[in-house]
Amino acid sequence: MNARLSRRDLLRGAAATLGTSGLSLAIPASPLRGARARRPNILLILADDLGCGDLGCYGQDRIRTPYLDQVAAEGIRFTQAYAGSPADAPSRSALMTGRHTGHAFIRGDAPLALRPQDLTVAEVLKRQGYATGAFGRWSLGGPGTTGVPNRQGFGEWFGDLGESRTLSHYPDHLWRNEEKCPLPGNEGGKKEQYAHDLFTGEALDFIRRHRGHPFFLYLAGTLPRATGNGLEVPGDAPYTDQPWPQPERNKAAMITRLDADVGRILALLKELGIDEDTLLIFTSDNGPHAEGGSDPAFFRSSGPLRGIKGDLYEGGIRVPLLLRWPGTVRPRRVSDRPSALWDFLATAAEIAGARQPEATDGISLLPTLLSRPQPAHPYLYWESHERGFQQAVRLGDWKAVRRGADAPVELYDLSHDLGERENVAAKHPDVVKRIEAILSACRTESPTPPGGGGR
Repeated sequence: MNARLSRRDLLRGAAATLGTSGLSLAIPASPLRGARARRPNILLILADDLGCGDLGCYGQDRIRTPYLDQVAAEGIRFTQAYAGSPADAPSRSALMTGRHTGHAFIRGDAPLALRPQDLTVAEVLKRQGYATGAFGRWSLGGPGTTGVPNRQGFGEWFGDLGESRTLSHYPDHLWRNEEKCPLPGNEGGKKEQYAHDLFTGEALDFIRRHRGHPFFLYLAGTLPRATGNGLEVPGDAPYTDQPWPQPERNKAAMITRLDADVGRILALLKELGIDEDTLLIFTSDNGPHAEGGSDPAFFRSSGPLRGIKGDLYEGGIRVPLLLRWPGTVRPRRVSDRPSALWDFLATAAEIAGARQPEATDGISLLPTLLSRPQPAHPYLYWESHERGFQQAVRLGDWKAVRRGADAPVELYDLSHDLGERENVAAKHPDVVKRIEAILSACRTESPTPPGGGGR
């Protein structure tokens, strides 16, 4: 008799206890005696400034992304997934803490650090016995602060702590846990150690070392982000011969490089025999950028959406979201359920058998993954501080944007106007009134100025 219980077998039994609230999934608190059944690994890959339109599975036809397209084909692709913010740090804060920008401590790109009382998903999973590792770009606390990953639940960390807002892809140092780690290959202007490649290498090593028990791996790479030196990449293959502007060749090469790293991770999971034990999640921190000489319109990086990084229109906050869990998540599924990065903490907590923290704005998406009834958000809320105080709300098919504390509410019907071209606020004063009430009630004042014109 085969003593190994697959994730499919385990969740078939557990799913019988799952109600429509999605809060009662009974996953065993410890591995079953005499079997390999266990809580799944959770592997989260976060791209940096990647738009929905940049991936083949979302309609891109010039940039090659075969492995991410494979993830979509073998799992579930969300078509209405949202970032936590159109800016870097607050979006990552929402991802880690499960709190939207109306409640989070970090609401803008000002240099703030997570506080000891800011509970993160890594802390929740670590308490459940998960090995926790983060590699890449952090943005939630510099060296010596309470926000560094090792003080926020991660047992292992290697990456950039954001001392410079002009992050280089060839830095002269990174940080291993709380120790500065020089990169001699990049000293004196040399470019021999590409940061993203180092992050991927660390992630692969982490998987190998922790393959025997549940782990949470957060790989927050730096592609396809532009830096003060432009769109740096070791080479522009396989697009060298394309008649495109050089920044576009570089951007495409960065995305394909990121895709190839996803392929290496998929291959390793299969090699180690933990493919069915691993939930892989791929998403982005915000919409595509217009930096380093790149034009987001060139590849239609926002697809049919209005706006890019920094905007509260759909193009600035709608992001790709792919989830793959062989044997548990049925393949080739597409979900149009609206979700946001702040749902990750609730989802991971339920999967790990942990109680969902009370101070969270997210809901668990596990029922959707298991093809079961799923509660919906009553609304989704964002605020932004990089161009003065701005707000946005998603309420059913209605999308509202207010570009200033005293500005009028713009209203769009996404069911007929995905590109947010026609402001219909004057035609629907009742809807505007409901949204104005949400804009007033769904946030608290920030204890610290968030930056960029803050509130």
